[in-house]
Amino acid sequence: MSRLSIFPDQAAASEQSTAAVLTSEDTAVIQNELQRRGIGFEQWTAPTVLASDADQASILKAYAKDVATVQRNHGFITVDAIRMTPDHPDRIALRNKFLSEHTHAEDEVRFFVEGRGLFSLHLDDEVLVVLCERGDLIHVPAGTRHWFDMGERPSFCALRFFNNPAGWVADFTNDPIADRFPRLD
Repeated sequence: MSRLSIFPDQAAASEQSTAAVLTSEDTAVIQNELQRRGIGFEQWTAPTVLASDADQASILKAYAKDVATVQRNHGFITVDAIRMTPDHPDRIALRNKFLSEHTHAEDEVRFFVEGRGLFSLHLDDEVLVVLCERGDLIHVPAGTRHWFDMGERPSFCALRFFNNPAGWVADFTNDPIADRFPRLD
């Protein structure tokens, strides 16, 4: 089940985060709290069960209608699928890269078609931790400081949408804040 937890930033005052000021699994609360802060969140159906050996082309074909909808509504020119499994050879390096706080020059949109992942958004004086699961679409505006945790044993597939033909390009902040907030267990 999707979940939102909101924490005070406490970046300058503490080595550890404090308790969440709000935690909710209610979709309406999640959408409202994120929308108030400029973050999009929707729940779609993800009816297709992908074959365990599904490649990027077959994943994109299975979700072609959803891809077309997002591209039409938001003008994205590039889409790919990232699929991580517990035995993926690059899982450790990719997890470490995604766990570093960063921004993008463009919006970041992810539609989870399998599994789950944890987006953490560093907005002003708070950190919003969003557990995204199958069927969740999150829309993070350009310039938003954030990080992503796929867990030690990742198991997810997400469609990623880009305006940049180069795809995923991050500007790392070098702030160790991600170390002070919950990770995907």
